[in-house]
Amino acid sequence: MVYPFMSLNDGTQIVHSELKDDGSVKVYIERPKHLGFDTATCWLPSYRWEDISGFSQDEISYLKEFIESVSHVIIELAGEGGFENASGF
Repeated sequence: MVYPFMSLNDGTQIVHSELKDDGSVKVYIERPKHLGFDTATCWLPSYRWEDISGFSQDEISYLKEFIESVSHVIIELAGEGGFENASGF
C-alpha cells in the first residue's frame, strides 16, 4: 500500500509505504516530465537512497534535507495508515 504525503510546488509528489515489519518505510518521490518521470526512493529510518533518475545533485540535496526534516512525521503516518487514518493530524 502507498499513501500520499505531499505535493511540492514543482509538481513533485512524495508518497510512502506502510510501516514494514522491520520498522522501515519506503518513500517514493516522482516529478512528471515530458514522456515520463524523474524518480528517487529513500528508505527510512536509514536514509538509504536508491533509484535516483532525472533529479540534479542540487535537487537531491534539497530532497535529502527535506525528507530528513519530516521523516518522523512520515514514519508515524506509515504506522497509522497515512493522513486519512492518522489520529494526531
